[in-house]
Amino acid sequence: MKKSLLTLFFLSMLALAACGDGEDGASEEPDDNGAAETEQGETVSAGEEEYATNCAACHGADLSGGVGPALNQIGSKYTQDEIAEIVQNGIGTMPAQSVAGEELENLTSWLAEKQ
Repeated sequence: MKKSLLTLFFLSMLALAACGDGEDGASEEPDDNGAAETEQGETVSAGEEEYATNCAACHGADLSGGVGPALNQIGSKYTQDEIAEIVQNGIGTMPAQSVAGEELENLTSWLAEKQ
């Protein structure tokens, strides 16, 4: 009985080791520049990641607009501080968004670059 339990334990450990640690090669941790890597190996800035999470549903994944206006040239119309105010307080039919701190800084910095 002891031998079969030991064998079962060993085989279980071997199977778990073969499965790895659950990582699929994609980095979820941002690098020193605040960029993360997608499953396809593309580098995505922290601001772009925030945009995808919080804005793309209304403004389009490519900033081309949708329910909300296009943002592909938002930086030529508003400063980073103005964009932050819009995000936090809303404008027109856009409601205030719950983005703050570093996430807001990353998002608005990235959007302000869109000229």
